[in-house]
Amino acid sequence: MKSKFEYEHDQKQETVILVAVCLERLEETEESLDELEELASTAGAKTVARCIQNREFIHNGTYVGSGKIQEIKDLLWETEADGIICDDELTSIQIRNLEMELDCKILDRTLVILDIFASRARTKEGKIQVELAQLRYHATRLTGKGTSMSRLGGGIGTRGPGEKKLEVDRRLIRNRIGHLSRELKQVVKHREVQRQKRSKNHLPVVCIAGYTNAGKSTLLNYYTDANVLEEDKLFATLDPTTRIVTLPNGQEILMTDTVGFIRKLPHHLVDAFRSTLEEAKYSDLILHVVDASNPQHEKQMAAVYETFRQLEIQDKKILTVFNKIDQVGEKEFFKDPNADEVISISARKGIRTAELLRLIEETLTAGQIYVEKIFSYEQAWKIQKIRKYGSVLKEEYREDGIYVEAYVPSEVVNSLA
Repeated sequence: MKSKFEYEHDQKQETVILVAVCLERLEETEESLDELEELASTAGAKTVARCIQNREFIHNGTYVGSGKIQEIKDLLWETEADGIICDDELTSIQIRNLEMELDCKILDRTLVILDIFASRARTKEGKIQVELAQLRYHATRLTGKGTSMSRLGGGIGTRGPGEKKLEVDRRLIRNRIGHLSRELKQVVKHREVQRQKRSKNHLPVVCIAGYTNAGKSTLLNYYTDANVLEEDKLFATLDPTTRIVTLPNGQEILMTDTVGFIRKLPHHLVDAFRSTLEEAKYSDLILHVVDASNPQHEKQMAAVYETFRQLEIQDKKILTVFNKIDQVGEKEFFKDPNADEVISISARKGIRTAELLRLIEETLTAGQIYVEKIFSYEQAWKIQKIRKYGSVLKEEYREDGIYVEAYVPSEVVNSLA
């Protein structure tokens, strides 16, 4: 049986015009529209034209000025496009006024990203998070969607568990948001319990984070055969996956794949997906995967670090992995001043992937001292200290005490004497 998503793609492909306001550099606006076009394609729409206006500020009422609106009208008539997608998040007033002026479907970058997330969510947690983000987005825009409510029958911007008839009022949405928020709190509690269980297993946690479509899932699949979906699309995977990986020294670690970041990541998504994104916050090491073949990889890295700041992820060891070096024509030197270590690999081709494992091992144990000792049962509290600050490789309960092999920070070793 076909899903609704598949049925929608059997229908006539929607066509859209991309609209942006350039406040500073035209080159950056063009790059942002390139990404928006890819987002639109992922959501199922074809871009038929672009429209950029240079302004000192975004128009409060219509996003672009009156002259540019007339130009967009002409483009809509010439291309027979179904609607427009604006590169920034629109207010309810901007949506309403643009609808009155253009009489077509009005979307913005945030709504397209939410739509893609809706089509990707598979787990209960993912579906709750997406619906919550969608409802929070729509809650402040009900007044602005009056004329389009009966017109949006299908296509991008209408998919997912958060899909509602647009006549729904604020009260129903507010009640639904409250219900989902309570559900999400329970899911977050469950995730915290999982984290606590992991910590009891004494396994270091390595979190794979990075810009969308950088190759995070490919890397996890290479090491673990996790069968996570790999596609050359933005946000191909949404739900985090955790698997065990064995390092060259025999130590086991937990490797977790997380949702990809993107420039102008909607704050609704950051809030709703906070528990998922915070996997990086509770990890021992962050693998920051970067698409080395992307000409904009430095700006993408900046967007990732900005999201880290939003999530208050600080004082974490970061190993930046420049992926897809097989697609880089000339030999390049890649650097990341924010990372503790840097390496270039190809997860798909298996280039330097063994070296990456060794580097993960070295990074996790850097500054730590190898300890092999038997502690009496009265000294069990010392083992708790090792678990808290070090990495336990082996733990056996014997007649004469508890045998432990571990890597421990030098400042903790003295307290174990």
